[in-house]
Amino acid sequence: MGTKQAGAGRRTARSASPSAGRRMGFGTKSGAARARQPQRPITPEERQRMIAEAAYFRALRRGFASGGEVQDWLEAEADVDARLQSG
Repeated sequence: MGTKQAGAGRRTARSASPSAGRRMGFGTKSGAARARQPQRPITPEERQRMIAEAAYFRALRRGFASGGEVQDWLEAEADVDARLQSG
């Protein structure tokens, strides 16, 4: 993500790259287009990576305060599993 200087040494976010949205699950294909594609089963390693990424973003939203890591992981795991079940 690009940044620009704003005031006394502070940085503010500029526009994110198009690939940033895809990394977060906001691809360019519509839901209908994705539904037509056959889904391959994900590997345990892919599921683990998805959970770790979701838990990271949960921790980021709460400012990485200590004490919530396990809850972040459990909620991320539940979210990922629900998304995988719904297709």
